[in-house]
Parts: sequence; C-alpha cells; structure tokens
Amino acid sequence: MAESLNPPPWRRLTAARPDWTRTVAARRVAAAGLVVLAAVAALRSDPRGEFTEVAVAAHDLSPGTALTAADVHLERRSTTSLPDGAQREVDEVVGATLTAPARRGEVLTDVRLLGSRLAESAAGPDARIVPLQLSDTALLDLIRAGDVVDVLTVAGDQDDQHPTRPVVVASGAVVVLVSEKPRAAGAGGDRVALVALPARSANEVAAISLVQAVTVTIH
Repeated sequence: MAESLNPPPWRRLTAARPDWTRTVAARRVAAAGLVVLAAVAALRSDPRGEFTEVAVAAHDLSPGTALTAADVHLERRSTTSLPDGAQREVDEVVGATLTAPARRGEVLTDVRLLGSRLAESAAGPDARIVPLQLSDTALLDLIRAGDVVDVLTVAGDQDDQHPTRPVVVASGAVVVLVSEKPRAAGAGGDRVALVALPARSANEVAAISLVQAVTVTIH
C-alpha cells in the first residue's frame, strides 16, 4: 500500500507523459515498419522475370522434320529450369530440321536443330556435317543419332592382281541424323545418314563419297 501511494520516479514520469506522445511514437514505429517492408519488396525479384517464353513442340515430332509454324509455339517456363540453348523465338526454328524425336511440350534447343551448333557440340569447333548414302542401306535402320561410326570404302580392283582392301576414310564420326523411311509404299527418295566430323575429315569423306561407295562400322 505504501508503494502504491509513493511510486518510484520512473513510474511517475511515465504516468505524466501525454497521450499524444504515445500516439506519435506508435506512428513512427508503424512508418519504420512500412519502410522495411518496402525495402524487402524492392530487393525481391520481379515475379514476371522468373519466367521466360521459349519455343516448344506443339505436338510429337519425328527426326528429320522440317519445322513449320504449326509445329512450334511459345510457352512461359521457369527461367531457372530452362536448358542451355533454349530457343526463344518461333522464327529461329521455323524451317530448321529436327535431328531427334521431340515430345509435345518439349523445349527445343540449338543442338536439336541441324546447324553449326549441332556440328560443334558433336565434333568440335571446326566440325562439318556430311551426308552419307550408304551402299548397304540396311545399316540406316540400325544406326541412330549419337552413334559413333567409322567411314570406310574399298581400294583396288576386283581381280587377282589388285585385290580390294578396306580403307578407313574417317574415324569417330558422330551420327546426327538418319532420314526416315518413306511412309508411302513405293515412294522414292534416297535415305541418308548425316555425320559430324572435323573439317578436314569431313571434306575427304564428302569427296570420296562422290566417286566411291562408302559404308560404316559402328563403335
């Protein structure tokens, strides 16, 4: 009872403080809190920046397809989940040849399209892509994109004095595309395998295949 009648000095000062000072202090605390929230919001990334429009397959696609506007459309995908080389414009892929099967909704990348990027990723910075018309066309049903093969031809004549012998024209060629069989019965057109090789080897293979039959062995 004596304490309540004679409060300590700090309690008397607190009791004597006007109500308006407490209101101003509360407002200052609230304002400081709003400033902190604004700073946090400014530091956060823009949610719209976390997504990127990329070209995706509009439906299932087969290798060797020359892409049209009906085969590709843009979709927003999480930027952090995108593969390297994802194509961001439809115009970048329309007219390009697809080198591997693609499922509906699959993101199209530079190494899925026939071109210099694909050649470089397969066989180095100076790589070239060479078409091969194989003498044994049954091999085209066995090899797939990504297979490593050697390109061979024969030298000599088919007689006893100059017997033929195998000659390796290039080794370590990477298959990047095998053309599909014609779907219509009796349809014409020669099937080819496209392989990636360093420039010098690619030029030798291209020249020899003009005048001699070639085949491949699979690694």
